[in-house]
Amino acid sequence: MSENLDVLNRYLFEDLHVRGEIVQLKQSFADIIGSHNYPEPVTQLLGELLAATSLLTATLKFEGEISVQLQGDGPVSFAVINGNHQQQMRGVAQVNGPIAGKDLKALMGNKANMVITIMPKQGERYQGIVALQGDTLSESLEHYFETSEQLTTKIWLDVDVAKLRAAGMLLQVLPDSQDKQQQHQDFDHISQLTATVKSEELHTLDAEQVLYRLYHQEKVRVFEPQPVVFKCSCSEDKCLAAITNLSKQEIEDHIEEYMTIDMTCDYCQKTYHFDRQKLQPILNPQTQH
Repeated sequence: MSENLDVLNRYLFEDLHVRGEIVQLKQSFADIIGSHNYPEPVTQLLGELLAATSLLTATLKFEGEISVQLQGDGPVSFAVINGNHQQQMRGVAQVNGPIAGKDLKALMGNKANMVITIMPKQGERYQGIVALQGDTLSESLEHYFETSEQLTTKIWLDVDVAKLRAAGMLLQVLPDSQDKQQQHQDFDHISQLTATVKSEELHTLDAEQVLYRLYHQEKVRVFEPQPVVFKCSCSEDKCLAAITNLSKQEIEDHIEEYMTIDMTCDYCQKTYHFDRQKLQPILNPQTQH
């Protein structure tokens, strides 16, 4: 597999009531970590969250965005990955204290929630909030689908921090039949096969090779692969829009003292500089056409 190959593949089983996804990430993960100097357990968590959000984004049946955010009272107060239907991803974490462990509870604390926000281009925004369950992000996501979506789901997440590689697989029951017993038999069968996947295979084999090794006795239909990329949505215009929330006097006072207003994007660490000339549309709107 190419070292920089970032791709998501969706697939389904011709004779079974199950669909699946596999995502393998390298460059997008490295870009999100970027200039952030995260402790290793936080990098691990963001890698898992990136793979998970990519998998969830691919379940959307419309154009729009999805945000998966973890909030807690632990040393990591929040971690979030945002993605859209084009698999354009960005993410950030806030570390407020020393990291004493690697599991989810050690990072996020005892009072932690997962907030999944879905923002379609057309239609209403939806937000689901569940308490983090179990010791892993996979378990918490499976709990979310079981309680919020009533959809049996299994998720595998794997991160190689040393080589900045992240991968994941997702299985879901297809509610395309009245035979619930058969649906769950199919799902259990495919879940058992998928559980044999090895970490090294997820990170070094192409998706087609992984799927063949797991399901070579099944009829699998694989759809067109979708590239996954890091893309930050910050811009000078958005920063200007934020500055308009300040009063003219606050802007003038800041310019007087510091010469510029500087704004740094939390996600990509890019800094935007605004001197008096750039702020003229806000300070003297009557002079602008």
